[in-house]
Amino acid sequence: MNILLWHVHGSWTTAFVQGPHRYLVPVLPDRGPDGLGRARTFDWPSSVVEVSPEELRGTDVDLVVLQRPHEQDLAERWLGRRPGRDVPAVYLEHNSPHGDVPDTRHPMAGQDRVPIVHVTHFNRLFWDNGRAPTTVVEHGVVDPGHLYTGELERAAVVVNEPVRRGRTVGCDLLPALSDAAPLDVFGMRSEGLADHLGLARERCRTYELPQARLHAELARRRVYLHPVRWTSLGLSLLEAMHLGLPVVALATTEAVRAVPPGAGVLSTRPEELAEAARRYLHDPAAAEADGRQARRAALERYGLKRFLHDWQQLIEEVAR
Repeated sequence: MNILLWHVHGSWTTAFVQGPHRYLVPVLPDRGPDGLGRARTFDWPSSVVEVSPEELRGTDVDLVVLQRPHEQDLAERWLGRRPGRDVPAVYLEHNSPHGDVPDTRHPMAGQDRVPIVHVTHFNRLFWDNGRAPTTVVEHGVVDPGHLYTGELERAAVVVNEPVRRGRTVGCDLLPALSDAAPLDVFGMRSEGLADHLGLARERCRTYELPQARLHAELARRRVYLHPVRWTSLGLSLLEAMHLGLPVVALATTEAVRAVPPGAGVLSTRPEELAEAARRYLHDPAAAEADGRQARRAALERYGLKRFLHDWQQLIEEVAR
């Protein structure tokens, strides 16, 4: 099939385009948010094809994967066909609701032609989906391999724009956690975080790395720390589990489903997270053993084969 989708979420799209279809990704001269084209920092197969709005008008499209509210009008303008009416479509919701939770109404809640596909059961539960049909296709991850060495007695954190996002991603919890384990924070626009938190640079280093280097660097850290209060299930957490890192995470949103007993420590008490991080730093054998459990759990629930199978079933159902 020809599947039209915008390049919105690079990590998620990397897994999605491993399927058997032809993926049409809009590109604009400025490569802005509505026309990023192919990823430059992720490894995408040749089945991902850049198309201009002019080319789309004459292209057969079997399915549109919408990911932002304005894409419905954008697709109609560029295709000359209305998603959900003239061409099959789904709306992929990446995020947990923001605003008046749990009464936040989804942008697609007032219609029943385009199903909403949530990436976690938590998200489907907390969004007010109205009369829109809904389903869940849980994340899948391209397996980076069991790369864990844990040679560095530091905790890895992955979060984009931690200073701007603040409490949402648990930025305020990092000073106390850094007392238990020095932090290496990876992510876009993370520079200046130590100064913002009033921490010595040695206690809170920051890195902005391409995906190709990120996995190897994460695997050198002793433990993966996930202090996020409110978000959809971060793919970085699942990637860390695939790599074989033990997880120390806030027991919020979908993390309680993703990290089973034996794969790490979950708690709503930051003090318990600090103690767990400290224990892993001083007990590398326990860290390695729990990391192996984390990898097994991630492969079973968030493996690429299951993800692509679930999507294939949904694609066939919607297209039919």
